[in-house]
Amino acid sequence: MPLAIGLTQAAVCTGDTSMSSSIFNSICSRVEWCRREVLDAVLELAVEIAREGREGRRIGTLFTLGHADAVLSHSRPLILDPLSGHAPTATHVTDANLRGTVKELAQLDGAFVVSETGIVVAACRYLDASVEDIDLPLGLGSRHLAAASVSQRLGIIAIVVSESAIVRVFYAGKLVAEIIPELWLLHQHRSRLRGRVSEQHAQDLAIFTADERKPAPAEEGAARADGDLDEALEESFPASDAPGWTPVVGVTTKAAS
Repeated sequence: MPLAIGLTQAAVCTGDTSMSSSIFNSICSRVEWCRREVLDAVLELAVEIAREGREGRRIGTLFTLGHADAVLSHSRPLILDPLSGHAPTATHVTDANLRGTVKELAQLDGAFVVSETGIVVAACRYLDASVEDIDLPLGLGSRHLAAASVSQRLGIIAIVVSESAIVRVFYAGKLVAEIIPELWLLHQHRSRLRGRVSEQHAQDLAIFTADERKPAPAEEGAARADGDLDEALEESFPASDAPGWTPVVGVTTKAAS
């Protein structure tokens, strides 16, 4: 049975990430060469693509993780590889610039090939797939078939981002995990609102609002002190009476010499 992950509202409210951690532990325990931090980064990137889409539409893509040389030998480029020739440090899956590039390239056909160490060595690769000994649930398309096939033939991990915004993980030809991004990403959200922020949950929605509660006593004291200072300055330096004439904007006058 595949492992399905979706954080409940209770887990989100308490900040409990044990449910999301279980998917990483479950997969890495099956694969000796699997690095938790690399799988974590690739899955997070896949979830972001599933959640955000691109240009207002859902997109699908595929990542292979591990045995990069073998994957390259069992695939071919669909276009000139846009990631070829770059320094490994610039194409590591944790690099912010690389992640933005991958999100753009995910709109194109083909798979991303990621090494065990997290280097994205190629993009837009057409994988040689076979239906032999592959048993997929009905309704999954050719991208899932390619992921299942290559994971079985090469002993790698394959991660599919579906256009239905679900991330599926394959290993040894089997579907081993599913991630529902709408719930999985919620605990990682960082509000852009300034100051205090209130969080509320209504059905499947998390609502963040600017908090307009009465300020704390310490803040009230500071505001009161500022007001007292303004009053003292006004008494010491009273504002001059308004001029009896209407000033003309943009015209300056010089005092008579």
